[in-house]
Amino acid sequence: MISRALTIAAACSYLASCTLGLGVATRRLHTGRARWLHHALYISTAGITTAAAVALVAERGRRGAVLAPALAPLAAIPFAGTRGWRHPGLAASVGPFIAAALAVVARPAPATTTRGGRRARPRRGAG
Repeated sequence: MISRALTIAAACSYLASCTLGLGVATRRLHTGRARWLHHALYISTAGITTAAAVALVAERGRRGAVLAPALAPLAAIPFAGTRGWRHPGLAASVGPFIAAALAVVARPAPATTTRGGRRARPRRGAG
């Protein structure tokens, strides 16, 4: 279940990036010359979220596609600028998709099925 680990890692990276961004925006944190830290967290979030989305779709099919829409705002964030409402608005729009993906990985994966949606029968003598 690699999708569970990747989804949790994506959520942690997203939370760290948003926390740092919010701290800098409200001037509670001052990164000084370490501005690269927020950029590194963004790259980490985008990369891990992409990997988690692919793993979720591969492991869970249509149910796993809940994280895929988060990739669009993540791709648009670098072009939104840092002043104004667009950057934090795009960043916040990723949150519901990550929450939905966490809800999906919290449930057990569906049983292996064959064509027609029936459960696969164990082979005789296998075991």
